[in-house]
Amino acid sequence: MIDLTPFYLSFKLALFTTIILFTIALPLAWYLSQTRSKLKPLLEAIVAMPIVLPPSVLGFYILVLLAPTSPLGAFLAETFDLKLLFSFSGLVVASVFYSFPFMVQPLQSGFESLNKNMLEASYIAGKSKLQTLLHVALPNIKPALLSALIITFAHTVGEFGMVLMVGGSIAGETKVASVAIYEMVEIMDYDNAHIYSAIMLAISFSVLLGVYIFHKKYRSTVGVR
Repeated sequence: MIDLTPFYLSFKLALFTTIILFTIALPLAWYLSQTRSKLKPLLEAIVAMPIVLPPSVLGFYILVLLAPTSPLGAFLAETFDLKLLFSFSGLVVASVFYSFPFMVQPLQSGFESLNKNMLEASYIAGKSKLQTLLHVALPNIKPALLSALIITFAHTVGEFGMVLMVGGSIAGETKVASVAIYEMVEIMDYDNAHIYSAIMLAISFSVLLGVYIFHKKYRSTVGVR
């Protein structure tokens, strides 16, 4: 019988990561889309770093940052009795860093594609920047919003290098699906590895297909070819 616990942990991790990232990335993406600051390229480069950095590099620095001997790790342990390494909470922290650009960039692109006159009209009508963001900008970037949420979720489900370094492989705690597949291959349990991999493949394909179908329907609805 297939143990579904690794898949449950993967989806739980992806859900928590997506929710946290949305709350963090939304104001940042809005700021980056509207600002004319000279620091914008620097901020965009920092946001995009996880895309080009090997997961092992980012995982190593997060490992150092959260270690009990580090200032932050010691503070969390002494003040809140919180030890993040090799725990599910630590996986969430690591995943937030690793999936950051997959949430920020689609939202930023969506905001930048908005008609500037629509935003100006909102300001003239007396709406604040927050009201304009929530009630004008956000409802008009549905494809970008959906892409950001789904791709972030799917990307987190498929994480391997980062979660293995920060969380290890603790059954029922940090052993997500990707780590389980790796361990099956190590012990040459190819039958179960095939089953787990097929499930992951089906999930990934379904997610991407859903995104593309939604985009096509949305573009047809608004009359874009």
